[in-house]
Amino acid sequence: MVSEKDVQHIAELADIGISSGELGTFTHQFNEILEYFDTLDTVKGDAAATRDLYNVMREDETVPSLPQEEVLRNAAAQEDGFIKAPRVM
Repeated sequence: MVSEKDVQHIAELADIGISSGELGTFTHQFNEILEYFDTLDTVKGDAAATRDLYNVMREDETVPSLPQEEVLRNAAAQEDGFIKAPRVM
């Protein structure tokens, strides 16, 4: 059984703001989820159940691509023969 203190600690670890009014609701929902997992743990699966598996992927085929000059013509910015993207920080 999960307590409100546990839910508050989990919320702090996940950096999720939970108000004191929501704490009871989240605690109840959390416990319902854990009870459902307990129910799932009691289900016995049939290990012999198998399916016919097959590869749905197509074979790789080498096809000509666009020339580098044509690709770079559409680029907003380029550097040393490559497309230059904005810095992400």
